[in-house]
Amino acid sequence: MKRIVAIGGGENGRMRSNGERLPWETEPMDREIIRLTGKENPNFLLIAHSQPPENQEGYYNVMKDIYSPLGCECGWLSSNDLMNEEQVNRLLEWADIIYEGGGDTLTMIGLWKDSGFDVKLRKAWEEGKIMCGVSAGANCWFSVCNSDSLKIQSGDDQPMIGVECLGFIDAYFVPHCDEEGRHESRVEQLKELGKVGLMMSNCAALEIVDDQYRVITSDASFHGIEAYALKGWWTEDGYVEKEIPIDGQFRFLSELLEKK
Repeated sequence: MKRIVAIGGGENGRMRSNGERLPWETEPMDREIIRLTGKENPNFLLIAHSQPPENQEGYYNVMKDIYSPLGCECGWLSSNDLMNEEQVNRLLEWADIIYEGGGDTLTMIGLWKDSGFDVKLRKAWEEGKIMCGVSAGANCWFSVCNSDSLKIQSGDDQPMIGVECLGFIDAYFVPHCDEEGRHESRVEQLKELGKVGLMMSNCAALEIVDDQYRVITSDASFHGIEAYALKGWWTEDGYVEKEIPIDGQFRFLSELLEKK
């Protein structure tokens, strides 16, 4: 089986520097990721390569606090270790779940392609590992994504950009589609690409199991919205956008990727 859980955004219960604990909005997605393995105690591997190396262990500790109490054995692979082929192969073989966190999609994809890790990830997906993540960790599984990487690198005055990703699913993916600047940039980018766009708000995730899909949502009141998912594409008459059903039912992925 080939499985992806692409989470558009949401807080994971981390603690802020001021001592405030944020809500655990991704709980339904995290539990579904574990359920998909069919194991009581699956192996969870965090990669977190969209974060700078100095932040990755901290990200791992946050995710371990989520997945370990849910019965997972947890491990992480630093971006500094990507050239250690023996370690990379061992951890990928060990993992049931491979999870990428949020951050800089552009830098992450460049790192993976330069090191050959992109090829190893595709092999892991084809072998049945659960490929998942949030924001950048959702972007990466699609052909192209809408990214704020330049804002992360150089400041908020930078534009949203399209980033070529791994292409496991031939579509354009937009995380956090409820946030300012995402709508205008996705409409423009989709016109250039000619692909179907799949847009997930905060607290919405696209679950893909072989040739079927569904959308999972959670309480998004922290963001002042109700979680939603959209599909968009261009026709000769202009841009078309419609809601993707959120009813828990699996549907054929081929229909989602059609321009209709």
